[in-house]
Amino acid sequence: MGMKSYRKELTFHTPTRRAFINITPQVEAAVRESGVREGLCLVNAMHITASVFINDDERGLHQDFERWLEKLAPEKPYDQYAHNTYEDNADAHLKRQLMGREVVVAITNGRLDFGPWEQIFYGEFDGRRPKRVLIKIIGE
Repeated sequence: MGMKSYRKELTFHTPTRRAFINITPQVEAAVRESGVREGLCLVNAMHITASVFINDDERGLHQDFERWLEKLAPEKPYDQYAHNTYEDNADAHLKRQLMGREVVVAITNGRLDFGPWEQIFYGEFDGRRPKRVLIKIIGE
């Protein structure tokens, strides 16, 4: 049995500037579609104002993330950032840097090999337009 490679893109268009979306079901579906039984699954945001990360799917925690990120990289005032000349999204770039670009999860026996409570999330920090997430799976 040889090495397999599988690629899939997801597109998100959030109605709000910021959002956290559990994308675990879509990633699990891609693993099934890939036919890979043993390997690795990379999931990354393809935009510099969005993130992919692993954590718990708990509403209070997501509110805590929002408050924490807003303290570290507040959206306003817009003029506090050198990047904000014709755009107002410098905070989104910084929030992405804090939450990370991608995750890699092992695939064992055809399933994502998670620890307790782990889920994969798409973090949107400058939404209201379509953005893509890449799923790349390699293995046997």
